[in-house]
Amino acid sequence: MKIILNNKEEILELNEDKISVNKLLEIKKYSFPRLIVRINENLIKKENYNTTFIKDGDKVDIIHMISGG
Repeated sequence: MKIILNNKEEILELNEDKISVNKLLEIKKYSFPRLIVRINENLIKKENYNTTFIKDGDKVDIIHMISGG
């Protein structure tokens, strides 16, 4: 599967034609507590990460929200 992840082409060696947002986060080891995920410019809510799927050719943006003072 080939996707655009954070403006870079990524090839994921999978036996599936789609994966959930949670699976992609696991594969890429994104573990920050505050993430914003967009697929093809559509914002994905955290409660939908297991039921929203990424397909070949999708543009995915994962942004880490950092707070501080």
